[in-house]
Amino acid sequence: MPEGDTIFRAARTLHRTLAGHVVTRFESVFPALNRVAEDRPIIGRTIESVRSRGKHLLMALTGDLTLHTHMRMNGSWHIYRPGERWQRSRDDMRVLIATERFVAVGFNVPVAEWLSSRDLVRHRELRSLGPDPLGPAFDSADVLVRLRALGSVAVGDALLNQRVIAGIGNVLKSEILFVAGIYPFAAVASLDDAAAGRLIEIARELLTANVLDPAQRLSAAAGRSTTRSMNPLAKLWVYGRAGKVCRRCGAAIQSTKTGIDARITYWCPRCQPQASQDLRI
Repeated sequence: MPEGDTIFRAARTLHRTLAGHVVTRFESVFPALNRVAEDRPIIGRTIESVRSRGKHLLMALTGDLTLHTHMRMNGSWHIYRPGERWQRSRDDMRVLIATERFVAVGFNVPVAEWLSSRDLVRHRELRSLGPDPLGPAFDSADVLVRLRALGSVAVGDALLNQRVIAGIGNVLKSEILFVAGIYPFAAVASLDDAAAGRLIEIARELLTANVLDPAQRLSAAAGRSTTRSMNPLAKLWVYGRAGKVCRRCGAAIQSTKTGIDARITYWCPRCQPQASQDLRI
């Protein structure tokens, strides 16, 4: 599933290529999108901005209309020049919006809807989002309050709760907990304020590091990297490395599936020791 850093980079690219330009073409396989387009024509509007909120992408057009998309597990946005060959099958196209210079295609996007400014304010999912570490007004104190409210919930599950902090997915969850030195199944209530504060700050640092332009990065690795290693084969600390040696201490990385979605959590038993009050799910 694309996480907050991936959606942020996608929004930034879409904004750079589309913002300020007039829509010349619109297509979608979603009847609801097409019905709105019939009543309120999309062609001729100007794309004002494209931004992210956690894992959500918002493309604002003139005339009080915003295209809201969510990638879920497999969705993605691609940018092409007119006439350029697509990297995905046309059967995977769910929504297309184009200007004279570029064609933006949403492939396998499961959630797409048109929203007015009033709809945005009242939108249940968007309204319930916790602070976004990549947002301009990130409030770590607010995140701490939301985190503390979960009490007995395992901290790994708490990080995935978009009502607590927006944008963290399964990969970054394991990486953040490793860097913070926190056992993934520890109850939120078992963390003192220093540990909880460090967890929040590391979450922000790792997300921010992964949206820097290539010239600003401390790592040579393309795509997501949490280790800051110059070795492109050593991007991540623990995720996807079950049974391999920890890059920091040499212990064997462990993993287990948890929750109704059977998501895999990875951790180092030596760098993230289990305390007596921890919960094991």
